[in-house]
Amino acid sequence: MPQLDRRPLGRTDIMVPSLCLGTMMYGDQIGEADAFRQMDRSFEFGIDFFDTAELYTIPPKKETWGDSERIVGQWMKARGCRDKITLATKVVGRSGFGWIRRDQNRVTPEEIREAVQGSLERLQTDYIDLYQIHWPDRPVQMFGATNNSGFQYDSAQGTPVADQLGALAELVKEGKIRHVGLSNETAWGVMAFLRAAEGEELPRVVSIQNAYNLLNRTFEEGLSEVAMEENVGLLPYSPIAQGALSGKYLDGARPEGARGTLFGRMERYETPNAQAAIRGYVELAKEIGTTPSALAMQFATTRPFVTSNIFGARGDNQLDEIFASLEVEMTPDVLNRINKIHQQYTNPCP
Repeated sequence: MPQLDRRPLGRTDIMVPSLCLGTMMYGDQIGEADAFRQMDRSFEFGIDFFDTAELYTIPPKKETWGDSERIVGQWMKARGCRDKITLATKVVGRSGFGWIRRDQNRVTPEEIREAVQGSLERLQTDYIDLYQIHWPDRPVQMFGATNNSGFQYDSAQGTPVADQLGALAELVKEGKIRHVGLSNETAWGVMAFLRAAEGEELPRVVSIQNAYNLLNRTFEEGLSEVAMEENVGLLPYSPIAQGALSGKYLDGARPEGARGTLFGRMERYETPNAQAAIRGYVELAKEIGTTPSALAMQFATTRPFVTSNIFGARGDNQLDEIFASLEVEMTPDVLNRINKIHQQYTNPCP
């Protein structure tokens, strides 16, 4: 039986499992009954760390935003297990999703409070263990976008970091959130939040949730040092690259029922060298006697800067594969072969 290990969440006294159940598909791709079964199975396996967001389900739509939180809340109420779950959710960053709060949702003190209250109601709880800023309030290049001459980084356009932390500090004092995290952040952004916390005696961020997988190891280029030296561990999302690393989309395939078939939105993993890199990892997995998804999962889970690896699964077979990934042995030879592929096709899907 594969075994989870438990790791500290930042500098807190909370220990979380090395796998975290991601619930972004709940409410659209995964209905309530199937979501309940998935949460039951994950909890029985030892996974008591769940991640959601006010934005979810994905893809975001006016009709379904908040459904993931509602389903997770219903499950915790039905099972009477709120005190046994480390619960993480997020506030939407600067966006045009006017159907959530404003025409341009922002991470202002007023909107943070409004967002927290909404999440508490949907989750049917009095507190959130880890409250994360889903993406920065300032203009920042993210989600696989490539730079262009019209893009300008400008921290002055965002809500000041101290103001964001100040609002979160009030909610910590009120007992509505316990700890603070970031998501889709840069090294500069993480350090800005850490400096503000030290200078103003505000909450110290404990984690960062960024994309990280075999096709996108850009976290290693600067953020990994921040994560390890400052105890702001990575909660990687898309460890299987939205399913691309399973190999199921190779050569233009679109399997029935797959996310890429139903919703598209796979552009991040359709770059020029992506197919060649994926094929290399698929062949490696076959040679060492495992599945490509299990190899991709265990690579992320075992990185020294990772706190808990966030996964999503469509059905029982995918969930079984996630659990079994813990049995994949990351030997020096396997890691060397992974790195050879990485050197040939470096970060094709940042």
